[in-house]
Amino acid sequence: MPTSSKADLYRKLPSVDELLHSPDLAAIISSEGQAPVADAARAVLARMRAEIASARLDAAAVDLALSGVSGAIERQVRQSLTYSLRPLINATGVILHTNLGRAPIAASALEHIRNVASGYSNLEFDVETADRGKRDVHLDRLFRKLLDAHLGTTALGCPGEQMSPVHAPATISTIVVNNNAAAVLLAMNTLAEDGEVIVSRGELVEIGGSFRIPDVMSKSNAALREVGSTNRTRVADYERAINEKTRLLLRVHRSNFQITGFTEQPAIEELAALARARNIPLMEDLGSGALFDLRTIGVSGEPGVLDSLQAGADIVSYSGDKLLGGPQAGLLSGRADLIGRMRANSLFRALRVDKLTYAALEATLLAYVKHDHDAIPALRMMHLSKDGIARRTVAVAAKSGSPELAVEMIDGESVIGGGAAPSAVLPTKLLAVTRDGLSADEISARLRASEPPVIARVEEGRVLLDLRTVFPEQDENVIAALRAL
Repeated sequence: MPTSSKADLYRKLPSVDELLHSPDLAAIISSEGQAPVADAARAVLARMRAEIASARLDAAAVDLALSGVSGAIERQVRQSLTYSLRPLINATGVILHTNLGRAPIAASALEHIRNVASGYSNLEFDVETADRGKRDVHLDRLFRKLLDAHLGTTALGCPGEQMSPVHAPATISTIVVNNNAAAVLLAMNTLAEDGEVIVSRGELVEIGGSFRIPDVMSKSNAALREVGSTNRTRVADYERAINEKTRLLLRVHRSNFQITGFTEQPAIEELAALARARNIPLMEDLGSGALFDLRTIGVSGEPGVLDSLQAGADIVSYSGDKLLGGPQAGLLSGRADLIGRMRANSLFRALRVDKLTYAALEATLLAYVKHDHDAIPALRMMHLSKDGIARRTVAVAAKSGSPELAVEMIDGESVIGGGAAPSAVLPTKLLAVTRDGLSADEISARLRASEPPVIARVEEGRVLLDLRTVFPEQDENVIAALRAL
């Protein structure tokens, strides 16, 4: 039998118009519209032409493909009209996983977003006076409750401990922009435009997305003045660098790495004393920034927002979707007069957030005000005990194993992530998964292909799942994904 030429095979393919008039596609055209179905038909036909060109389809294969072309087009339509951004299961044990969306937000925040976004709101309207209002008021009042140094409370979550408010700003105010990089940019531009900012060489950090402190300074029209060395900087280095162009002293928290060994860094209290003596503002970029006491989960040496303000920082910048446990945002808290200058900067309008972010932050902050830390998912995960995780891990392992699939429980460590407490680990129990005939990478790929995708980590030839970052209601999904292996 003569072999069909490629030209013959191309002639077998129908036109897009023929396909659109096919009765088999009438239903999906009716439900999804003609344009998406036409695009899908073009894509399916283009794939078939490419396979004919590469000799992967012969005449029989083309006939077979054409017999199922309507189904292929329908699948292509469904795929093209699904959301690209979708939920998944984080079984990595990294609580604030940047690639997986960082902090999941509280149920109360989701409900508040729904209520505010589904209609109109008083975002910038004073209901009592009928005058135009300011969107800041919805959050500033709550930040004042949480950060007012005169309340005499310290790290939030440890009521009863007293702190001296001697060095704290007399009046604290807070504004919100779209992320911490924007917060640093706004602060630098407002306080140090055409002037100098003094910062230690050991704090010229780069975080995710190639965001570098020197670069943002350049964009803010502030000049960088480096002092000290990579591993050792003293307060005297800052003092010698101060000149008539100095507008700001900047301390950057090394939140995503550590320098160990022969090191020295001045305490923030020392820098605050120097700043007051020379009448220069001191700003601390905390990056992650906690509103609760990390010592309650066994993490020490990680300053919170109130710690920095109490120690004498005039301005503190931090993120909303890291240790705070809320939506993506950049927060600037500190001296009301300096915050007022930033609010008046035209750049603030370009960087401000919308009503959805305000709603999510307001609900998150209310949980802090009520000391309901378990309502905030990231904080709840941090406080989970190893024994509690072990009980769930045993249950999942018991329902997932098979003669081909080995699922065992081992000791392990979770991490906070999100550029917070880089050396801190939380003890946990892990599911270690192996399967005959499949490598760890292949198992991991199959878990990612499940619905919803299960994201695990691979170490030493085994797939490891940490239920600390898996919501309890997702345990059955994990079991189903493991059984499918």
